Amino acid sequence: MPYALFYQDAKLSKAYPTEADVWKLARKSGLVVDTVSEEEKSSPRPVLDNDYEIRPCQPEPNEDPAKNKADADREARLEPRLN
Repeated sequence: MPYALFYQDAKLSKAYPTEADVWKLARKSGLVVDTVSEEEKSSPRPVLDNDYEIRPCQPEPNEDPAKNKADADREARLEPRLN
């Protein structure tokens, strides 16, 4: 089942094959923050900011989650990196 980024009930991203793919997109978009709970003081864990959620979804008609992932990976390779 593909996954996408949601805010409330609105689907904000394309569908991707795995939840990890959407986490990668959210992190790149600046939507992931690290939080620390009382139990996990030594290691912060990533959470989505501002009530965003990653949920399973149905792809749109004629949408291919694998192609969406390949396109995102290709764009990431083409972006300049700051050292």
